[in-house]
Amino acid sequence: MEYVLSAEELRVLGCLLEKKMTTPDYYPLSLNALINACNQKVNRDPVATYGDTTVLRALKGLKAKEFVRQSTLSRVPKYEERYCEEVSISEDEAAVMCVLMLRGAQTAGELRARTDRMVAFHDLEDVNDVLEALIDMHYVQTLPRKPGQKEARHQHLLGDSQEVVTEAAPELPVEAPADPNRLAALEENVATLSAELQELKQAFQAFRQQFE
Repeated sequence: MEYVLSAEELRVLGCLLEKKMTTPDYYPLSLNALINACNQKVNRDPVATYGDTTVLRALKGLKAKEFVRQSTLSRVPKYEERYCEEVSISEDEAAVMCVLMLRGAQTAGELRARTDRMVAFHDLEDVNDVLEALIDMHYVQTLPRKPGQKEARHQHLLGDSQEVVTEAAPELPVEAPADPNRLAALEENVATLSAELQELKQAFQAFRQQFE
């Protein structure tokens, strides 16, 4: 790869990709909304606790790589990804990369289930076709199958990996996405709305003080 992303940059970029596809009405993201997305308890492995300094540092690194840009369409600074444009990947490929950034190495079945809120893969063959394309572009690799693993796992090649080379625990079957995904989407919307409301309150208070 021509670039290496830190764990924080991967989390921030993955969150921008995710929100772009799952909550487009609230995208681009403000700093507060992006921090909330990074610190979600669902659809994240590992769960993190980032402050504004960490996220701003990650944004600075991503902007230097031209993977993120700051929008100037509102008074509050907002951020959007340019990664897909920069590396020329499709929406399906972006969804797979997003989930690999946010949840580490996974099987094709897990990727199909966990990208359901972003894109709809008809079957596992469709997922494998996308993985093959990403492997050809040197953005993903297939990990050696370990004892006890029934399916191969796939990992991105963008930088700091969450994959730990240890004895593998037995894999649990992946169920088709249902209510958990709906709950995750609702929690994401609530977090984004809360951040936007807080920013509006701050802007109104600043405006009000001009007349006091």
